[in-house]
Amino acid sequence: MRIPCPYCGWRDAQEFAYLGDATVERPDPAAADAPARFHDYVYLRENPAGPHSELWRHSAGCRQWLAVRRDTTTHEIIAAEFVRGRGARR
Repeated sequence: MRIPCPYCGWRDAQEFAYLGDATVERPDPAAADAPARFHDYVYLRENPAGPHSELWRHSAGCRQWLAVRRDTTTHEIIAAEFVRGRGARR
């Protein structure tokens, strides 16, 4: 699979580190129900078939975080863009 880095161009997926689902948000650790929310955050994930947003880091290139929209059934890359202001938010 090849991923289009907006800065470096098309690169092999081996240059990237996969972080996971780009649609989930980390729970607030100060919330009253934080343990239950963190359990769901860590263990209860969707496994979608079709277009899905993921976080990837170009670790062997520009070292930027990318939001990659990928079809999980065909591995077709639909879009890729820098994730500004988010970084490794987990």
